Amino acid sequence: MSFYSNFQSDKCPGSLSGNPTNGLTEKVCIQAEKIFDAGIKQTQLENYTLTLSDLSPANPTYPLTFISARSTSAEATVSNLNIERQADKPCARVQATVSVPLEVLYTDANGVDGSATATVSLQQDVLLYVPAPSIMPFSVRAVVSAVAPDGTFDTATQGFIVSICATVILKIAMPVEVLVPSYGYCVIPPLQEYSQEVCAGFFELPLYPQGGNGGIGSGGAGGACGPCGNGGMGGGSCKCGR
Repeated sequence: MSFYSNFQSDKCPGSLSGNPTNGLTEKVCIQAEKIFDAGIKQTQLENYTLTLSDLSPANPTYPLTFISARSTSAEATVSNLNIERQADKPCARVQATVSVPLEVLYTDANGVDGSATATVSLQQDVLLYVPAPSIMPFSVRAVVSAVAPDGTFDTATQGFIVSICATVILKIAMPVEVLVPSYGYCVIPPLQEYSQEVCAGFFELPLYPQGGNGGIGSGGAGGACGPCGNGGMGGGSCKCGR
């Protein structure tokens, strides 16, 4: 079992029903990351040059044939950050470079599969709300996903020229201690072991035949013997097909 697998308890996550204040037991101080603002930006880059590093296996036979490239982590590196508060708006201009790590798959001239790492840098220039100055600083974080569906080998750089589809979510975040109402500690259900259940179809069969000739409902104790209508075990002899 798990929270969402056949587990019934009012002490586990799930949808609310009835009065949501029922069951509240205390106010709890929890450590969390507060997101003051966030926004998503999707970008398509054409003719972007990927510089390859950490090739595996090393020293492939050139030229390389591109297979695919995809981001290896949801977290990206934010650098070259510049924040300008706007006098006439509650938002600020946020400029940054978001660097996304990629895994690049290819085959070399001998048909040997290989992989390498690369980085795509995305320039961001957006408006986001930033909190008022405080002792605890906020940070700008980026959640990313990027994929390059096609590419060609670049003999000049021995890398690839690709088209990249990238999604970036920029967040203004700060670690805080926040007070929240609580229903108490969560009840953790026991996990269910995974099983291929190769015998499930066999074990689900009835122990004895059900229905039809030979079943309890037709020819069982005290009943008729199939279409013959002669008594079963509780009556005269059964002569069906005999």
